[in-house]
Amino acid sequence: MSFFCKTHRGELDRFLWSFRREIVHVFCFTALVNVLMLTPTLYMLQVFDRVLVSQSIFTLFAVTLMLFFFLGVMSFSEWVRARLLVRLGVRIDIRLNPRVFSTAFALQNEGKYQEAAQLFSDLSRVRQFLTGPGILAILDAPWSPVYIFVLFLLHPSLGLLAIVFCVALAVLAWISGLVMKTPLEAAGDAARKESAHLYGKLRHAPVVESMGMQGNMRKAWMAHHQNALARGRHGMDVQTRMQSITRFTRFFQQSLCLGAGALLVIFGRISPGGMIAANALMGRATHPVDALMNHWKNMLAARRSYFALETALRAHPHQQAFQSGGSAAPGATLVLEHVGALAEHRQAPILEDLSFTLPAGAALGVMGPSGSGKSTLARVMLGIWPRVEGEALYDGVSLRALDRVTLGAELGYLPQDVELLNGTIAENIARFGEVDAGKVIAASQAAGVHEMILHFPKGYDTEIGDGGQAISGGQRQRIGLARALYGNPRLIVLDEPNANLDDAGDRALLQAVVALKARGATLVLITHRPQIVAAMDLVLTLSDGKITQFGKPRLVDTPPVSVARPYSPPVPV
Repeated sequence: MSFFCKTHRGELDRFLWSFRREIVHVFCFTALVNVLMLTPTLYMLQVFDRVLVSQSIFTLFAVTLMLFFFLGVMSFSEWVRARLLVRLGVRIDIRLNPRVFSTAFALQNEGKYQEAAQLFSDLSRVRQFLTGPGILAILDAPWSPVYIFVLFLLHPSLGLLAIVFCVALAVLAWISGLVMKTPLEAAGDAARKESAHLYGKLRHAPVVESMGMQGNMRKAWMAHHQNALARGRHGMDVQTRMQSITRFTRFFQQSLCLGAGALLVIFGRISPGGMIAANALMGRATHPVDALMNHWKNMLAARRSYFALETALRAHPHQQAFQSGGSAAPGATLVLEHVGALAEHRQAPILEDLSFTLPAGAALGVMGPSGSGKSTLARVMLGIWPRVEGEALYDGVSLRALDRVTLGAELGYLPQDVELLNGTIAENIARFGEVDAGKVIAASQAAGVHEMILHFPKGYDTEIGDGGQAISGGQRQRIGLARALYGNPRLIVLDEPNANLDDAGDRALLQAVVALKARGATLVLITHRPQIVAAMDLVLTLSDGKITQFGKPRLVDTPPVSVARPYSPPVPV
């Protein structure tokens, strides 16, 4: 089952096929509704051709009672059909939302912020279409031949006239699709670009305001805004033009059908009741085509959203559930095999042919000049860099294949730019899961931030604001370190953890590093300060995305110091 006649069977097609029983129920109620739509036509025939001729009040009462019953059944069937579609839409959303949510996060990691935000809009648009009048028009369309067949029973010329107008309206709908597709897609793309541009500038409102850049930003936004208005106006002009042509055709069809029926009555081919019934049947036969025309814009938008979702899901396949295998080792083994890291709009790779093994429990210091690829290497080690050649293995399993939610409990990450979320300090440290007070305090103490938190007015219940605006940069970094250490993860990656720290923060960081080594966790620490690197088991130096040195600290140009325990580095792969 493919949406709008697309030939491939993608993940969304298979997903919708899992609801085939519910879809069959909708089709059954649709059949009942459309069959009972003939009730008013049959009633008119009975009134004009039997009641008025026989002058029988009993016959009028009987056929009116049957009309009341069948119309009641038809209305009930329509209500059930609509209710089924709404429930189906909600179930589709609930079951598909986690998949879309994880895909949006993957797009965010790839730097595709606009596509990530659009993904949820696409899901909402598809759900609304599957529960709205557009899908009802599609379901009713196959029943036009039934009404045309009844018109043939009244008189063949009426059936032929209905076919002519159905074909004319279908051709108009097809032409409308060709004519309207490009303008509507252009209008949608322009509107999305306008929103993305405005959102990107509003994110940096303090900088823009402080340096008086509002005027320049407004000029840049107005260019996008005027383009979106022009595209939208052109799209609406094309749509209204086609709707006017369709409306003219429909009105002409209704009048011509009445005239044709009157001519047949004059020649004695049908009764006056047949003439009235034929006019009603003609309207029912062409109504689905007309409805498709009216909802064509929504259909095109839903189709685009459907295949945008399909493309995103296919590019980010479902990851297998992570199982730690019950390993009792406090640290994880990390292996990089001929790893290269690429980025869009950049020809040269950021990292090139990196191969080394970091055994469980080892502490690795990463050094190198700015722009050498250290932060990219950190994200590769965590499996969150989007374009990677080669393999990064976590305990022998490719990081690409592991589910991020379950794997995340075994990873700790402190990025160079610490981002805290709107909530309390305790919620941020607990990674917004169930707050375990013991684990939160243990992580805070390991990061040397427990006493600092207690000095806040509300302690761990202190709200830090969106992005951690209520606290300083150094405090954010230390709380971010506590978050990275929460739950005793097996692999911890710290990217410039002492960039914003004072002397007390530096001491706390060094104590945390010593404690992590003593616990046997695998640690990767990226820094420019050779003093803390000297406490590592291994040191890796990057230059222009390549490894220039790898080995014990004494093999690197850093002052020798005693380490917490002896360690024999492996030979690089």
